[in-house]
Amino acid sequence: MYSAAATRYDNQDFYRRCGRSGLKLPLLSLGLWHNFGANDPYENARAIALRAFDLGLTCFDLANNYGPPDGSAEITFGKILRDDLRPWRDELIITTKAGYYMWPGPYGEWGSRKYLLASLDQSLKRLGLDYVDIFYSHRFDPGTPLEETLGAVAHAVKSGKALYAGISNYPAAETAGAAKILRELGVPCLIHQARYSMLDRWVEPELLGVLEKEGIGCTVFSPLGKGVLTDRYFKGIPADSRAGHDPRFLRPEHITDAVLAKTRKLNDLASARGQTLAQMALAWVLRHKVATSALIGASKVSQVDDCVGAVKNLNFSADELARIETILAG
Repeated sequence: MYSAAATRYDNQDFYRRCGRSGLKLPLLSLGLWHNFGANDPYENARAIALRAFDLGLTCFDLANNYGPPDGSAEITFGKILRDDLRPWRDELIITTKAGYYMWPGPYGEWGSRKYLLASLDQSLKRLGLDYVDIFYSHRFDPGTPLEETLGAVAHAVKSGKALYAGISNYPAAETAGAAKILRELGVPCLIHQARYSMLDRWVEPELLGVLEKEGIGCTVFSPLGKGVLTDRYFKGIPADSRAGHDPRFLRPEHITDAVLAKTRKLNDLASARGQTLAQMALAWVLRHKVATSALIGASKVSQVDDCVGAVKNLNFSADELARIETILAG
């Protein structure tokens, strides 16, 4: 029988207010994009989730199509909830999303009201829940009016099937538009989930400024550059790594000599800071005030422990930031 660690909230600095809301999120959240599908060992997924909660990671991030196969990550986490975490449901932030392909036909993806609300009902059944804490529009749909997409998200909140509204992968201008619509509907946009890392900085020119102006928090996904901002690939491509067994999202040809030259130099700087490369990469994205939480993925329990070590040193000197810029510029 699982019993949550009594020490899980010992570090109150581990929680950061999300935008202008009353909700705090942990600096690190557990993403279930990988390693929680039906094809993955259940006991390993369970061990990762429970260790994360024991370390204070209260936020578990899902989407309708996480797996594989699609939907199976929600089924896996639903079982963990039912068997282990149910007594602590009110301490958990459980999120899901809809926007990418989920089922055949014209109502199985994108941003129509039909798709979003049907998908949310399916997600709740798979999770065994009456509500999720955050429901996201997973991507901007250029073929559907923002008013329809965000109206559906607002309806999910007003109907009690979600507590907060979020968006993900929205460009800056559409983010501002979504914030305006949701505000007018009486359901403020709580959070934007955006891809961001040292190797992928598309959010910096405009989006981060929009989020700060609108009072919207940000959950960063892929802060480790899909695993490239770790030491996993310094001696080749391990068979159990993402590049080694799941080429859908990271292929061996992406890990070039030029990329490795940069990550090795970044690793030297991280060592001088008393951190692993992964820890420094997480601290780097969290240096922004608007960055509420960084999503981590894990294929083993030890990776969760390593990532949590990042919060021991979140500060950067001006010289360190300048050194990172020099390294990234090549």
